[in-house]
Amino acid sequence: MQSKPKDLSVSYAGASQQIAVVRLTRGAKRNALSDGLVAELRDAFQNLPDTVRAAVLDGEGEHFCAGLDLSELKERDAGQGLHHSRSWHVALDAIQYGPVPVVAALHGAVVGGGLELAASAHIRVADATTFYALPEGSRGIFVGGGGSVRIPKLIGVARMTDMMLTGRVYNAEDGERLGFAQYGVPAGSAFDKAMELAERIAGNAPLTNYALMHALPRIAEQPADHGYLTEALISAIAQAAPEAKARVRDFLAGKAGTKVKKG
Repeated sequence: MQSKPKDLSVSYAGASQQIAVVRLTRGAKRNALSDGLVAELRDAFQNLPDTVRAAVLDGEGEHFCAGLDLSELKERDAGQGLHHSRSWHVALDAIQYGPVPVVAALHGAVVGGGLELAASAHIRVADATTFYALPEGSRGIFVGGGGSVRIPKLIGVARMTDMMLTGRVYNAEDGERLGFAQYGVPAGSAFDKAMELAERIAGNAPLTNYALMHALPRIAEQPADHGYLTEALISAIAQAAPEAKARVRDFLAGKAGTKVKKG
């Protein structure tokens, strides 16, 4: 089962096709984000089959994504610019707040809009060729794909400010240390590691995965007393699911593996 839009491919792998592999296919343009590609990303993540339990986001060629396709950069009035930015927000929200966890496999350029895209994934795996930059400041523009919300949550406001003011570039090693990615791997192995993680995630209870994607980020932003109540509600809902009850019974009966997998 496979479809191939113009600038994006979607295929399925793993047991029972539970892993969606969503790949940017504009390698000749370093997977630069056109409006058409952003719309394809939105549609792909909004329309994943019910059988999918996790997704891997990847880019063909030498780079994950070099950011906005500057050939599409044009003058817009304030209203047009507002609606353009909001269309990107819808697309990247479909990744972060979609039906399944997303693991991004990073390599080469993760720049500008490419970093905004990567930040919308739940887990990021970066190989040794990866580098991060936000060149918008030097181009007289501002991030518009949700980067001002998502990126400071990874590295802090001060570091993002520095990147945009000075054009600072971070390499893969520094990126993992600072929080751009949760995993660092040798060159050429990001996709394999991302697939390994996606297969592990796909084996979790779906409702727990959903709570981690949708509830946990919101709980983290709530006042403590609100967060505690939300946590209690989500915990009660998750443990009441039939699959959760079956997993607990299996664990108590010694039928479930208890070995902790190492990263």
